[in-house]
Amino acid sequence: MKSIVGIVLLVALCIPIVAMLVDSPIGRMFGRRPARGPHPPAGADSEVVELQRRLELVEGDVEILQHALREVREHGEYLQEVVEQARRAEPPRGMS
Repeated sequence: MKSIVGIVLLVALCIPIVAMLVDSPIGRMFGRRPARGPHPPAGADSEVVELQRRLELVEGDVEILQHALREVREHGEYLQEVVEQARRAEPPRGMS
């Protein structure tokens, strides 16, 4: 009975983690990779196929960098707010 409850709890805890990973830019990038396929289309020039593959990789990298940049901006804004709040709460020097 305890093992069934443990398994149910494990599955319940894994669902939100998997959802966050799938929704992330990295998860979307990995989701698109199998759609490309390892074999070039019939009659396509190998250089064009290679350029398309490289372009898709660069687009995925740009998407990841945009996400990281958004996070850095949010952290910067948060830190700026914290510093401003600390300055307002701090008494002027020489007044103590």
